[in-house]
Amino acid sequence: MITVMKFGGSSVGSAEALMRVAKIVTEKEGGKIVVVSAMSGITNFLIGTMENGFRDPEGAAELFCERHMDVACKLFEGEALESYKRDFNERLDILKDLMVDECARIDPYFEDLFISQGERFSSLTLAHLIESMGFDSVALTSEEAGIYAEGRPLNGTADLEKTSLKTNMILRPMLQDGVIPIISGYYGVTESGRALTFGRGGSDYAAAAIGNAMNADCVEIWTDVNGFMSADPRVVTDAKTIEEMNYSEAGELAYFGARVLHPRTIEPVQRKHIPLRIKNSYDPDNPGTVIHNLSKRSDNKLLKSVAMKVDLSIITVSAADIAYRPIIVAKIVEKLADAGVAVYAISTSLSTIAFLIHNLDVKQTLKNLNLLDSKDIERIDVKSNVALICVVGDSLLSYQGFSGDVFGAVKEVGANVEMISEGASDVSLNFVVPTDSVTEVVKVLHQKFIVGEGTE
Repeated sequence: MITVMKFGGSSVGSAEALMRVAKIVTEKEGGKIVVVSAMSGITNFLIGTMENGFRDPEGAAELFCERHMDVACKLFEGEALESYKRDFNERLDILKDLMVDECARIDPYFEDLFISQGERFSSLTLAHLIESMGFDSVALTSEEAGIYAEGRPLNGTADLEKTSLKTNMILRPMLQDGVIPIISGYYGVTESGRALTFGRGGSDYAAAAIGNAMNADCVEIWTDVNGFMSADPRVVTDAKTIEEMNYSEAGELAYFGARVLHPRTIEPVQRKHIPLRIKNSYDPDNPGTVIHNLSKRSDNKLLKSVAMKVDLSIITVSAADIAYRPIIVAKIVEKLADAGVAVYAISTSLSTIAFLIHNLDVKQTLKNLNLLDSKDIERIDVKSNVALICVVGDSLLSYQGFSGDVFGAVKEVGANVEMISEGASDVSLNFVVPTDSVTEVVKVLHQKFIVGEGTE
């Protein structure tokens, strides 16, 4: 039996947290492959160092070293500490060289290489800790483990076929010898050998890619919460853990607001029907959430969760008879792709097309759209301070009148629905409301359809 176990930044962010992780890993039966994020705060530190133009590389390296060594000195002593320092310093020298190598910054993949350095150190620390506990373990970078990626800088996609060939060759013999590989998450390597990150939270996706490649029996995502919740507990105090979901439900929730899981994690495991579990490293006995091919409605409730995503804007492009001019739509979509923005919803009419994006992407999106021929585009409008609500449940569209019930509840709050996305998925209904109404809408939907009687 093979289990891929991924641990996030908060799970490896301190000596105490690392001890908990090591205990979880070593007590797990069967073959274990571990994937780790950087220690909490480290990736942001690296990004900040780069954005500041590496003005103080020595000071940055010293701070980086102190953070890791403070943890190491609580975990190791004697020869174990000296052994860790030798391996740590080898990797630290590489990091220092990157900070002062101006020629390397010309490479379009330099940012991927630099900001993925944190995972190379957290994997090293955990491997040494497990070794000190009397188990065989080895720290592997994504390059060494054989995680292949393709795509543009900062937006990689795992090459599952190449990853399968390489990881089986590298990892399977280790598992057969009882070795626990600890692999750096967040990034893969291109065919030319360059690091390519999978986006923030991409360690989840890396773990799923390894699970797919190794035909794992289960992929476990260990975080600091007890799985998917019926709503954000910071907004809805009586939100509860969802024990079971199917892949589609989990994917929609992850994409449209729930921060428990990177949305791209679903696809690699779904391909091979590998169960995915969300577990809490601070509460390992909690069953968490299991995501697999089939799931039943819990408590006969139609809805499983209400998620929200804030800090969004609606961009509306107006053009005469745009519905009859697909070439214009294609040009607009091309400009969105060039901007590299995530689009959370799209709505069209005879003369307009509207799309929902994050506030931070508005400036670049407008810059790209303004490159369109003025003869084709009449006007571009921006509406800010809106939020997306996503209600998720199995086969929602098969229940007559459900949308009306939902919007009736929204009306009770006095909120205006700015945009609707329905029909693209039969497990979710998505709509946009003003930001100042979003929490009240979430509360009333949760009360009516999850806590209360709802629709059965």
